[in-house]
Amino acid sequence: MKKLSIIIPVYNEEKTILFVLDKIEKVFLINKIEKEIILVNDASKDNSKWVIERYIKEHKNMNIQFYEHKENQWKGAALHTWIKNAKWEYIIIQDADLEYDPQEYNLLLKPMEDWFADVVYWSRFMWWNPHRILFFWHSRWNKFLTFFSNMFSNLNLTDMETCYKLFRADIIKNIPLKENRFWFEPEVTQKLSRNKSIRIYEVWISYYWRTYEEWKKIWWRDGFRAIYCILKYWLFKAK
Repeated sequence: MKKLSIIIPVYNEEKTILFVLDKIEKVFLINKIEKEIILVNDASKDNSKWVIERYIKEHKNMNIQFYEHKENQWKGAALHTWIKNAKWEYIIIQDADLEYDPQEYNLLLKPMEDWFADVVYWSRFMWWNPHRILFFWHSRWNKFLTFFSNMFSNLNLTDMETCYKLFRADIIKNIPLKENRFWFEPEVTQKLSRNKSIRIYEVWISYYWRTYEEWKKIWWRDGFRAIYCILKYWLFKAK
């Protein structure tokens, strides 16, 4: 029986994490794939730890593993650690907010289960599902970063920065990852592109944006570091 490891970095998400876990619990995956949830509390300063521990006690039927960082190490560090420790065939990254809908996991799994794909990206800019309308410059900046990344990776993605990425475990575990903050996305994309035998697919998703007033954490200045990472890992590849 195949299993999906769902890695969720958590930092100050007491208001949303329980809703995300409830949504994941209700998901029935294709081909009877089972779920493993790996929660990584990245030294949250709110009540995230308390609400998660209470949820786990009340939902013993769910396969949930809970880990903590004593100091805040950012999203990328959480992913590095627990990608290595995930046990199952497939690994997906799930944010702890409500911007993405776990009910759409099967959209990613289908091309992989049909033996077409090794990695599947969800795109926020293939507009067939519901999208909250916000931030003209934010979306333009994301599209520019994707365009810039494509120039060096020679991929034709529409959304490099999307959180939702599904990996075959044997592929992602063999990629040495270094970036600790939000720059996991450009790093892993450039490194995946080096192996031409890796089949990367892209599917559309629903996207429920949240604003900075709703505790969105990534800012425009993070985009400049993303540009640096694209160049850095492209140059490393060339070397």
